[in-house]
Amino acid sequence: MLDLEVVPERSLGNEQWEFALGMPLAQAISILQKHCRIIKNVQVLYSEQMPLSHDLILNLTQDGIKLLFDACNQRLKVRGDVCVCVCVCVGVHFNSQAIAPTIEQIDQSFGATHPGVYNAAEQLFHLNFRGLSFSFQLDSWSEAPKYEPNFAHGLASLQIPHGATVRRMYIYSGNNLQETKAPVMPLACYLGNVYAESVLVLRDGAGPLGLKLRLLTAGCGPGVLADTKVRAVERNIYFGDSCQDVLSALGSPHKVFYKSEDKMKIHSPSPHKQVPSKCNDYFFNYYILGVDILFDSTTHLVKKFVLHTNYPGHYNFNIYHRCDFKIPLIIKKDGADAQSEDCILTTYSKWDQIQELLGHPMEKPVVLHRSSSANNTNPFGSTFCFGLQRMIFEVMQNNHIASVTLYGAPRPSSLARADPSAH
Repeated sequence: MLDLEVVPERSLGNEQWEFALGMPLAQAISILQKHCRIIKNVQVLYSEQMPLSHDLILNLTQDGIKLLFDACNQRLKVRGDVCVCVCVCVGVHFNSQAIAPTIEQIDQSFGATHPGVYNAAEQLFHLNFRGLSFSFQLDSWSEAPKYEPNFAHGLASLQIPHGATVRRMYIYSGNNLQETKAPVMPLACYLGNVYAESVLVLRDGAGPLGLKLRLLTAGCGPGVLADTKVRAVERNIYFGDSCQDVLSALGSPHKVFYKSEDKMKIHSPSPHKQVPSKCNDYFFNYYILGVDILFDSTTHLVKKFVLHTNYPGHYNFNIYHRCDFKIPLIIKKDGADAQSEDCILTTYSKWDQIQELLGHPMEKPVVLHRSSSANNTNPFGSTFCFGLQRMIFEVMQNNHIASVTLYGAPRPSSLARADPSAH
């Protein structure tokens, strides 16, 4: 059994690790991977067709713990379990092999609170503290209390029977478990990293120009106080910026990846006429920002951006953090009263919504089957790449967007510049 400390409205953990409310999904998975010899049998639960409608869950089946992450921002929202582990609060055990988590033990550990709320459909009592709730299972229907419809606005707020034991415990932010939301990321989770609060695609009438990133960072290093506040800074990166420009704006990437081949080159008009390059283009991979930046091997200038949405059910899930991007569009309407309409595509836009705004692609999609060199199997299936207005949308089989690739304007010497259909 795990020996864990419960901190209401904040966290669950011990001296080695801590699951804090507001923690990013990737950090929680990193903890589980690091302690895989102790924490075993972890399931990832999500809705394959509607990933934004249901929380993403890490289910620690052996330890009776469930970590619920907000479907949109992918931060820890609720931590619930069935009290299989040993739990401590303020130095006092309230669940262990020697101590049963009864209502009397909970009262001794946490003090007085409002009377329990009985849910007749579930046959459960819910005892609520701020940021912490306990559910008690009734042993039989004979213990079921009488419903009091005129009390507490129709809810049966009654005393819990003597000796009832905890079936589930929930840690969350706020007073109401049903209305709780993932809090902002705690300072302790920054760990010296820079996170992207939002990414705005800068563009003109023809297509993308660059990115405007709103970055969040917390102070770190010698002499920095532990209660340092989060600082927000904005950085702009454009097509044609140098490596030095990007490093000055975003810092060092997590990885530099050199392209061994361009698998999309076969779809260009005359791939056999292209002169092979002696050098390889290379990516700066910013995993925490959810952004890749491609540099030309000859000029060392930015030529492509890739924004990742990190949806579960995609081959690259959990490699990147979710990039919360916005792509502004100006839609020109036809007719005598033609007007321009401002629209925004986001990380959460679906492919059919995008086609309504940008129109249907003229060409068939490129089928992309991702796999690694060590293992060529992909249990999630292929994705489909559609090109519109110097943007390539990688579409998953559930109609959500896995990534968006942004291209800069062609060089002036290119014939494609004079051909609007090339965009």
